[in-house]
Amino acid sequence: MSWRNAILNEFVKGVSKLTLVADPDALLSEEKLAFALREKGFDVIEFNDHVEFRYAYESNYRSIWDQGKDTDLVVILRLQDSELSNLPYDLLKKGRHLSFNLGSLFPNFSYPVIEKLDRKHLDEVYTAQRRCSPERMGDNATKDFILRHVFGIAGELINTDVDLLRCLIQCHYKRVKLPEILSLRLIQVLRQNTNFIEWPLQDILLDGESFFAFLQERWPVFLSRFENKEQTKNQVREDQPKYGLKYSGPDLLPFDHQDILVYVDNLFVEGKLDPIKDANISVDCNSWIRSGIIETKDSDSANRVDRLFKIVEQDCPETDDRYSEWLLFASKWAELSSIIHSDTKNDVLERFKKIGSKINENFSEWLNARYSSLINLPPVNPAMLHHVPRYLAREFENSASQIALIVVDGLAIDQWVTIRQILHNQDANLIMRESATFAWIPTLTSISRQSIFAGKPPMYFPLSLNTTNNESSLWRQLWEGLGLSRLDIAYKRGLGSGNAVESINDVFNPGRTKAIGLVIDKVDKIMHGMQLGSAGMHNQIKQWCEQGYLASLIGYLLDNKYQVWLTSDHGNIECVGKGRPSEGSIAETRGERARIYPTKELRKQVHQKHNFAIEWESVGLPSGYYPLLAKGKDAFVTQGESLVAHGGISIEEVIVPFVKFERRLHR
Repeated sequence: MSWRNAILNEFVKGVSKLTLVADPDALLSEEKLAFALREKGFDVIEFNDHVEFRYAYESNYRSIWDQGKDTDLVVILRLQDSELSNLPYDLLKKGRHLSFNLGSLFPNFSYPVIEKLDRKHLDEVYTAQRRCSPERMGDNATKDFILRHVFGIAGELINTDVDLLRCLIQCHYKRVKLPEILSLRLIQVLRQNTNFIEWPLQDILLDGESFFAFLQERWPVFLSRFENKEQTKNQVREDQPKYGLKYSGPDLLPFDHQDILVYVDNLFVEGKLDPIKDANISVDCNSWIRSGIIETKDSDSANRVDRLFKIVEQDCPETDDRYSEWLLFASKWAELSSIIHSDTKNDVLERFKKIGSKINENFSEWLNARYSSLINLPPVNPAMLHHVPRYLAREFENSASQIALIVVDGLAIDQWVTIRQILHNQDANLIMRESATFAWIPTLTSISRQSIFAGKPPMYFPLSLNTTNNESSLWRQLWEGLGLSRLDIAYKRGLGSGNAVESINDVFNPGRTKAIGLVIDKVDKIMHGMQLGSAGMHNQIKQWCEQGYLASLIGYLLDNKYQVWLTSDHGNIECVGKGRPSEGSIAETRGERARIYPTKELRKQVHQKHNFAIEWESVGLPSGYYPLLAKGKDAFVTQGESLVAHGGISIEEVIVPFVKFERRLHR
């Protein structure tokens, strides 16, 4: 029994071809519920803009109904305080009316608290509600209930440094984002314990980057307790030196406690902490401490690669997991991929390819079943690229600071890992808050990049699907619709070379420009000329980044008080030809990884001869747009030909980085 059942029971196929739903809490967009609705045969479309909705409604549904064909459509009105009566009259007259909200599903909880929860956590709340049958609760009681039953955190039972450190690692390592309202409640409870007076709770509980920086500066303190003298090897020093630590709190953390050390290895292996080079430290070859020390470059790399292999083999999501699990996994896969392609060894490379093939097979199955349920998710944490502008708009409204979005055309998430370390070396005070999001499929520049600047699915810009020339006008329309004037908005593409500041000065007015979109196409150009595979890509991207253009651009925007974000429209993958279709001119797009056809029948004819590809469901795409996509490492080129390309279905192409940059404040 799930909270979803109360909603799904209202949807019976054939009762009404049009159902109108007031959904202020975005319940119908929850991933599993959206999937269940599609499984029952219902299409879901969100009503945001009258013109956009009318286009989608008339072209995709009204015309079908007029032909006497059946399809069940659910129209959701999501805005708070919006009534269904605000919808167009012809819909109100024709449609069935429903309304769902968190208050009716969870009547005994404080609404202002529970509405802050990510919808994926509602299962735990609903289960706990049925099991415990709580009476009506106020704000603090609701917060404590959710902390305990959803996140497994009982603040009053955290009494020691080990308890607190374990709680923090479990939250930040697994990227369990506590809503701020719950974090502040937990801090309030912890402050009552005198053991934590010195701890910088506000910093390290609310912000994962600050927490890992807190751990990083205390790791050398911990290691200083071990000496490399033969007679005192691995013995604890009695004298402890004082360290100039930026963060308050205890100098020495219990990294060696059994509940903590089980995480430490992964934190270093996955790049959340950086190992340090210390000639005075010597440890046993099997010691857990070894992952946090650089001994020799070769041994350190080999050990890390072996551990990452074990992690990705163990953690690969299943085909029924949530999208957030794939995003979390992609960062681990990217760490391994970056090392492999930066220092290839034949035995390791073969193991990497074998595991990658299995991962992409699982990923392809997951995408086929679940991808469509991501489209209408709320943009609180962007699940897809077209959510990014709405997310940035919220950041703009909440902070009143200017926004800069950098789109690095064609940058894969593993290539971002290579860039990340260089940026850190070039500016030690640069903070990078990393996450990931899904590109649009097919992962073509004109589809996926355009969806970023439009802030809409491709079905809403059908006339420009094969070009990127409308991006500037789409970007301006987006921000003008949010109340900015034309002079407040800027856009420029074709960036990546020369002087970063001079390259944008013709469109950028610091202080006046409130929203600027920038496209760096250097990586995409590298890819289209690449003949040395993924290793060559990493090498040339590294050389480009070391020239300083990207660091200079980010630094200039930060210096001018902009919120700076970076993403990519798609990644890329080294693939091998499985045969080039001889189809004449019937394909509208003839890429190495994607072929686009005007009818299903034409696509099917080609698919019969090239069944290694997938007939992709055209969800979110305009009518008359039917993709045939290569998956894994296959490509529509001559048998056996090797190349780096994009447009198809693989974790390397579909999951892209989404990063926020900030300057580290000196304490």
